[in-house]
Amino acid sequence: MTMNKKGSPVELGIYSFGELIKGDTGPSVQSIHERFGQIIELAKLADAGGLDAISLGEHHRPDFSMSAPEVVLAAIAGVTTHLRLMSGVTVLSSQDPVRVFQQFATLDQISDGRAEIIAGRGAFTESFPLFGYDLHDYDALFDEKLKLLVQIRDEPVITWRGQFRSPLNQAAISPRPLQETLPIWVGIGGTPASAVRAGLLGLPMIMGFFAGPEQFVSRVELYHRAAEQAGHDRSKLRLAVSGHMYIGKTSQQAREEFYPYYSRYFQQGGAPFAANGFPRDAYDSWIAQGLPVGSPQQVIDAIMRRVELLGIDRFMGQIDVGNLPWSMTLDSLELYMTEVAPVVKRETAPRVSTPIAL
Repeated sequence: MTMNKKGSPVELGIYSFGELIKGDTGPSVQSIHERFGQIIELAKLADAGGLDAISLGEHHRPDFSMSAPEVVLAAIAGVTTHLRLMSGVTVLSSQDPVRVFQQFATLDQISDGRAEIIAGRGAFTESFPLFGYDLHDYDALFDEKLKLLVQIRDEPVITWRGQFRSPLNQAAISPRPLQETLPIWVGIGGTPASAVRAGLLGLPMIMGFFAGPEQFVSRVELYHRAAEQAGHDRSKLRLAVSGHMYIGKTSQQAREEFYPYYSRYFQQGGAPFAANGFPRDAYDSWIAQGLPVGSPQQVIDAIMRRVELLGIDRFMGQIDVGNLPWSMTLDSLELYMTEVAPVVKRETAPRVSTPIAL
């Protein structure tokens, strides 16, 4: 049996970017309206099926449907009861931390305390010119705004001055969340400095990657070392991972039916290695290295490998990457909830010792 460092079962969730990737005969869904309906339905199913969280990503491009994930999360709040409701990520560099906090505090109130923010710099950069920011300030913007967001969370009335935003003088930021402390995660894609920043601030960290977790062991070490140097209690730190996922009844079925959509996802996304489609040998190599695509047992093994190497508390799988046909998404989700989640929960639950009768 493998436990995460908190001695409690690993939380399992799903995430979506709401892609509108075009197939040979057009998108698998034909409209943003339909896509939002699917995402809300996925959340309802996940909530009923015992999953723990859903996160929705922010993008400002025509091949993604969600530029305002907090609005969709608010709709989900009304049809679910226990799912944690997360952004994934909020592109904080090109947003106002005051407004971000107000939006998620509002979401927290209407969801009975289920809101969480994942703040990140963003893998895409279209929001910078859209909102009047200079890409040369990419990292400095995020650093300043993340620290301001944390200060707003921790201090209901704040005085603050920085480089990129007008000063705040005894500003009362409202509403306040229902939770005593609104969770703010730092989302990273592998940059060492990002792991150090999360550790220095004592914030939970979520790592996004596609294949195996080995490359992130050093990032977790940097994160823990920075947190300890800053005086944070390592036992209270939280870690999560996110990544692409597809589950079929058999390994071969999953590989074959998922590949065309996955290949097109990278090709239309402009990945340099997939200008003519994702090479099949590279795809098979990623699966061999731990991409959670395959039979339920293969995906269980991939998640457990992440638990063992990184000590994660939460796993988030992108359930609909590549704008899959709806039937494929539903089948994959059903296998995740009924065959993968129970095993992972059981294997990561704390042992209960039974006293020996004398």
